[in-house]
Amino acid sequence: MSIIVTGGAGFIGANFVLDWLAQNDEAVINLDKLTYAGNRNNLRSLVDDARHVFVQGDIADAELVARLLRQYQPRAVLNFAAESHVDRSISGPEAFIQTNIVGTFRLLEAVRAYWQALPEEEKSAFRFLHVSTDEVYGSLGTQDPAFKESNPYEPNSPYSASKAASDHLVRAYLHTYGLPVLTTNCSNNYGPYHFPEKLIPLVIHNALTGKALPIYGDGQQVRDWLYVSDHCSAIRTVLKHGRPGETYNVGGWNEKTNLDVVNTICNILDVEQPRVDGESYKTQIVFVKDRPGHDRRYAIDASKLEKELGWKPAETFDTGIQKTVRWYLDNQAWVDDVTSGAYRNWIQAQYAA
Repeated sequence: MSIIVTGGAGFIGANFVLDWLAQNDEAVINLDKLTYAGNRNNLRSLVDDARHVFVQGDIADAELVARLLRQYQPRAVLNFAAESHVDRSISGPEAFIQTNIVGTFRLLEAVRAYWQALPEEEKSAFRFLHVSTDEVYGSLGTQDPAFKESNPYEPNSPYSASKAASDHLVRAYLHTYGLPVLTTNCSNNYGPYHFPEKLIPLVIHNALTGKALPIYGDGQQVRDWLYVSDHCSAIRTVLKHGRPGETYNVGGWNEKTNLDVVNTICNILDVEQPRVDGESYKTQIVFVKDRPGHDRRYAIDASKLEKELGWKPAETFDTGIQKTVRWYLDNQAWVDDVTSGAYRNWIQAQYAA
């Protein structure tokens, strides 16, 4: 028995692969294009693990995907592969269209052909699980109820629009072809191996290197924060118990403003690794021009997942952020490796005050 995971060298995908193999003997065939955010070092602990087969390649390469399906005969395909950074989608949207829409389409086509050829018993047990985002639902007002699975799609960035399109394709392959699909829409993830272009790892890295801690606009944008290992456990639960055709929202029940998140990180670092001058890391906070079309608030109602499948997060934001900061303090070599070269130019251009 085996599963195929796409995008398994990225942040969430790598955490899923590591967690999966820590709890299962079932092999993982890991297909990743290794773009700037994909990192083989995330999987270094699996280098001698025969249960992990890494293949560098693109989900849009239909011939490659078809070959992997024939060779390994997986019982499930989990699609983590995506371009996922809103800021990059604003400055360069085409990559998001190619990966998130075209890539998902070609992956679905290859999986459909494989699935249709399976014996009936294996066909009914097969699953295609598509990992998506809460951003497809748009933006919430301060007093609006959290996103439910029944919320209409109202994406506001090229990233969220491309993910919305991929969600619709996945749904269509169930209703048109009968492919047994599952979709999860998660809130903002954080934790180990997070590429430091996103808020939490960026702030930790900049704080420790004496750089400005950039906050868009007034910093009052609200996000629901989900520790990545909780997300991984939710996906395992949905894969095992979810009903084909259903969508499950995955959230951490942790709404925080961006400014609150940054202040919390500074407070932890002030204790764990104080500045040599005795000042708080908060003195490094700088407010920069807001990004275009910045959604004000996201919040996930994950009650369906809890009521139907019995899942709820194990971490609070307080416990999860403590673990996250500690991981970055203990893994500076990993951070140094991924923050060299083009990354520096990107950050300088993106967060110009």
